[in-house]
Amino acid sequence: MQNFKTKVLLVEDEELARKTLAFYLNTIFDEVVVACDGADALEIIKKSFDKKENFDLIITDLNMPNVNGMQMIDEILKLIPNQRFIIVSAHKNEEDLLKLINLRVSGYFVKPLNIDNMMEMLQKAKEEVLLDKQPKIQEKTNKLLKLNNSYTFDLETNKLYNKGIIVKLSKKESEVLEILIENLGVLISVDKFKELIWNDITINDSSFRTVMKRLKDKIKDDDFIISYKGYGYIIEKVLEK
Repeated sequence: MQNFKTKVLLVEDEELARKTLAFYLNTIFDEVVVACDGADALEIIKKSFDKKENFDLIITDLNMPNVNGMQMIDEILKLIPNQRFIIVSAHKNEEDLLKLINLRVSGYFVKPLNIDNMMEMLQKAKEEVLLDKQPKIQEKTNKLLKLNNSYTFDLETNKLYNKGIIVKLSKKESEVLEILIENLGVLISVDKFKELIWNDITINDSSFRTVMKRLKDKIKDDDFIISYKGYGYIIEKVLEK
């Protein structure tokens, strides 16, 4: 298994429990962020989400002031439907347990904490997190083509992304780009584009050039399509192939 970093959020309003849990979490996970209640946690989660830096695991109490654990979990799942949780509570509430059944809850600690049981559960949670990371990283590596520092092309869905945000292309613009992607390093003539896209090399050149101009306008901030006047177009090289 590769060494992927693990990041967790601890949400606990009791100071002693917070310090105890934080200490043990730091012996297992690479980065531990602490929140004092549900409202504090939601602020941290939203800031992390905006930066695309989500937590692998959230360890939370249920009974907290301002925003309780169940309310916090509901809000988090609206942003991150597959978020993984471990629950810490002074008692097991059957109503809460029923609500948690369908969520990604890896464990439920009852206070006072049994350190041996807690460490075993946390270690298992870390293993599950790392197993989750492995296929995602592998899949991403296999299907994504990094065209330059700004643009990435998904080879599976044939979608273009600018720093993670999808670039909306028309059908013809997509077809032009796909031809260039399929022929990396090969100069494609205007006639070849017309043959492949319109199945008609006699079509007016302006029809193709209009499509190409619209496509290049959409990537002009970091254009990766090179034009050789009188010859054609090419994507000469990519950062990751």
